[in-house]
Amino acid sequence: MKHWTKYLLGGAMAALSIVSAIAQKNPEDKAGWKLGAQAYSFRLFPFAEALRKIDSCGLKYVEAFPGQPIGGGMEGKMDFKMDAATRQAVKKLIKDKGLTVVAYGVINPKTDEEWSALFEFAKDMGILNINSEPTPEQMPLVRKLAEQYKINVALHNHPKPSRYWHPDTVLAAIGGSKYIGSCSDIGHWVRSGLDPIECLKKLNGHVIGMHFKDVKKDTPDGKYHDVVWSTGDCKVEAVIAELKRQHFKGPISAEYEYHWENNGPEIAESVKNFREIFNRVKVQ
Repeated sequence: MKHWTKYLLGGAMAALSIVSAIAQKNPEDKAGWKLGAQAYSFRLFPFAEALRKIDSCGLKYVEAFPGQPIGGGMEGKMDFKMDAATRQAVKKLIKDKGLTVVAYGVINPKTDEEWSALFEFAKDMGILNINSEPTPEQMPLVRKLAEQYKINVALHNHPKPSRYWHPDTVLAAIGGSKYIGSCSDIGHWVRSGLDPIECLKKLNGHVIGMHFKDVKKDTPDGKYHDVVWSTGDCKVEAVIAELKRQHFKGPISAEYEYHWENNGPEIAESVKNFREIFNRVKVQ
């Protein structure tokens, strides 16, 4: 009897554990949205510290960027050319934090060899999206490698006059590949004088990643800066509704480029707002 009681209790505890794990899922998870943070938000700190900060914001997904020192007792930077031993140590660091790297960028290799090395790195790290701004001359190779490795290349829009500032240039570069699409930075669209909702509609079906931010033009020099999501000019609620309408799936990286020394609380508040809006917005 004791044996069976122990067995039943063990089964009950396991079931409760599974239920608890399901209950802890964030609302956007069920839609296939991987809401995380671009480690660049914490560029003043090593990658190891950025992981801790990302976790403290209630996020589990990470976009790494190439220039950040690794930290955590490791030499070097988050460069795609790091050796195999360093890659293994970095993967362990990420896993030990309970996080997952899903995107990498913004990265712009110069040579064919560097592009091939980047895709090998992305494959080994389990990266879903490489965020980049390739030249027109590089696009045939980029499409070929994306198809070969089955890894997305998301074309990122820096503000005007950068290469992909306007959705039309992104659409022209996709070239029919299902692995090439947009890393839509809604804040940079606003900085470029574009409406983020109209941009998303124009890119319908081709949005495969996001740099998510909200910005407001209220500085003395008339420049935009990041603010807590849903308090600026990026129409955050309408953006979330449009992503739902498009059945978007993929990484969404919080990129907060303000109050660099201590922006974690603002990112955490933004994430809270995002999830409240996600739950509230209904799409017919």
